[in-house]
Amino acid sequence: MELLCIQSQEHPKLPQGELKAVIECEEMKTSLDIITEGLVILKDISPEDIDDYYQILTRRLGYTHEVHQILKTSDIKNFEEDVLSINWQDYIDENFAVRVKRFNSKIDTVAYERKAGSLILEKCENIKVKLNKPKSLVRVVAFEDIIYIAIEKYHLNKKHFEEIKPHKRPFFYPGSMSPKLARCMVNLSRVKAGQLVLDPFCGTGGILIEAGLIGCKVVGSDVNWKMKNGTAINLDYCGITDYRTFHLDVRELKMYEKVAGVVTDPPYGISTSTGDIDGDDIFKEFFHAIYDNMADDAYLCMASPHYVDLNPMIDDVGFELVEQYSIKMHRSLTRIISVIKKS
Repeated sequence: MELLCIQSQEHPKLPQGELKAVIECEEMKTSLDIITEGLVILKDISPEDIDDYYQILTRRLGYTHEVHQILKTSDIKNFEEDVLSINWQDYIDENFAVRVKRFNSKIDTVAYERKAGSLILEKCENIKVKLNKPKSLVRVVAFEDIIYIAIEKYHLNKKHFEEIKPHKRPFFYPGSMSPKLARCMVNLSRVKAGQLVLDPFCGTGGILIEAGLIGCKVVGSDVNWKMKNGTAINLDYCGITDYRTFHLDVRELKMYEKVAGVVTDPPYGISTSTGDIDGDDIFKEFFHAIYDNMADDAYLCMASPHYVDLNPMIDDVGFELVEQYSIKMHRSLTRIISVIKKS
């Protein structure tokens, strides 16, 4: 069985990297087929696993817009016959809509939506088309001459990333990371629900919010007491209860329970406060302080500016650089997302 992911195209590599990390940490038995940028298929999924995998992906992913179960892989010539071959009564509840999305295809989306809708109505009794907020969504995805006929069983909540933007939370401070990137970084750290995640530069708590929402226990610390308190306010606002926050310098951090993942955006630039250290020293001190607080084989996912060379610091402490992604922020700054493993 197969799941189809329609991904964000705002970054060429992050959506696929995030998906691969979730597949790895959740130990999904599947193979990945990257059709084109923005379209990925998870193949060879057993019938016993398909529902669990579907729910995990819709609960976790940030840079994926939609996940659908493929019912039939067709083409332009056989489309009508293949739509009619599906037992739609098993998938549609009361009403439905058909939505077509194209990747490198010239098919007429409106014509194919109408054609598929008419064929489904022909096959089924006691159902109707409902274009606004249908109970069931049939997703038709065309790539070149291939057409994937799929059904949405579980909805991925894209509105969350708009509703919980930094300026919409009760405690706000300029420069906070977007929820979508924060979620992606949590996923890149390969943590699972129930595991402990640490952000030692927690700021307003954006990263910890996203870790908490996928079921992780979270711990945050900050040298600024206002940030420590603000993080707690925002976590409460988002309904996250399994958390602790501390007002302390990362160099003083001694965790009673070693963490499964560290996800953080260390401060840099003129608008940040880092106590008595600045520049590259922030990162050097951070790596040394965090190493002993991490469980063996734990991952660290962190952001840094492009002008800071992390590689010699990583090697010096004994970490292993797994992967890096570049995000252009503005003309003079590129943010580097690094995934680092404790060897």
